[in-house]
Amino acid sequence: MTVTYEWRGDLDNAAVNALHAQGFDHPPLKIDWLSQLRRHSLGWVCARVDGRLVGFVNVAWDGGVHAFILDTVVDRRDRGSGVGTGLVARAVQEARAAQCEWLHVDFDDDLKRFYFDACGFTPTDAGLIQL
Repeated sequence: MTVTYEWRGDLDNAAVNALHAQGFDHPPLKIDWLSQLRRHSLGWVCARVDGRLVGFVNVAWDGGVHAFILDTVVDRRDRGSGVGTGLVARAVQEARAAQCEWLHVDFDDDLKRFYFDACGFTPTDAGLIQL
C-alpha cells in the first residue's frame, strides 16, 4: 500500500465528513471543511491511497508560534498501518517550516501510546473547561 500525504491540498467535503463520522462515531454532517480550514488553519494533511481519502488531520494555529493538532482520523480499514503517524509527522514538518515553536494536541486516554510513543509528543500539564 502506497500512501501519499498532501499538505493544504484540495479535498472533498463529503469525503472528510464521511471519514470524520466514521472516526468519531457520529452521523455524517455537512461541514464545509475546505472553507473552514482556509479561514482558521495553518494547514491540513490528507492521506490518500489510490486517490481514496484514508486519513486527515487539521493543524489550527494562533497566527504566531502555537499550532494545534485537531481531528486526526484514519479510515478503519487502514488503522495500524502507520497512516496516523505519517499524518502527524507531516503536520510536525509543516508547522516547523511555518516557524511555529509549539505543536499542541489533546486526546482521550486510549490514544496516549499513539501520541507519546509513536508521534513523539511529551506529557504536559494543561487545563480544560467544558463549555
